[in-house]
Amino acid sequence: MEKKTSVLTDLRSALLFITILPAGKNVAYSPMGMIRFFPVVGLIIGSLLVLTDLVVSRLWATPVAALLDLLFLVAVTGAFHLDGLGDTADGIFSHRPRERALEIMKDSRTGMMGLVAVICGLAIKFAGIWSVKTTCAPVEILLLLLIVPAYSRASMIFGIKFLNYGRKGEGTGRAHFGRPIQWKDFLYCLIPLFLSLFLGYKGLVLNSVFFIGVVSILIFYKKKMNCITGDMLGAMNEVLEAILFLAAGALVF
Repeated sequence: MEKKTSVLTDLRSALLFITILPAGKNVAYSPMGMIRFFPVVGLIIGSLLVLTDLVVSRLWATPVAALLDLLFLVAVTGAFHLDGLGDTADGIFSHRPRERALEIMKDSRTGMMGLVAVICGLAIKFAGIWSVKTTCAPVEILLLLLIVPAYSRASMIFGIKFLNYGRKGEGTGRAHFGRPIQWKDFLYCLIPLFLSLFLGYKGLVLNSVFFIGVVSILIFYKKKMNCITGDMLGAMNEVLEAILFLAAGALVF
């Protein structure tokens, strides 16, 4: 039976789980309660990213500011999701049976595929942020920096809902599969969706890319592993964040 926790406890638990931001001491761990707050944590990260960008853009040229924005995103999560991306790439692209691939993901050492995936992911995200800053209007830049981290973290809720947990024993993501995800757990996803309306046609593009990206990743996971893990959720977040920034900065939009 899931223990009932307060809204504030669930939010603080989410902050402590997927960021290095302070959320107080002696916070009860609420693995199921925190899930619905992933987009809210993304908005908090996005708000801090906006503040970071406003400062660094006044001090340095666009390429440097974009790089510092990227480094902030890495730092604020303690590279938590990047670690998942590297582990997932090592496992999935090892071309081994599922159980062996899961063992490889659990190995703390990073292989060549993991290293390539992390470097490519960071490069794409850097290019996307740079493109957003050079092709979008000032208000659009601030909105995109705010909501893209929320979208990418909302994607993890879809992964938890539509795929089964893959490990037999304990793992980073095991506790998030304690009960079926309900549609009310997606409630806070409406916040970035509402904010995207102020982007006009670019908001429509952003939502379309998010939908296609989530579906594509889930189909890929289903085909390759027929399950999901905490590492794979982290990889999903990283991939979606990079793709959304890249799509938002496309000249055709």
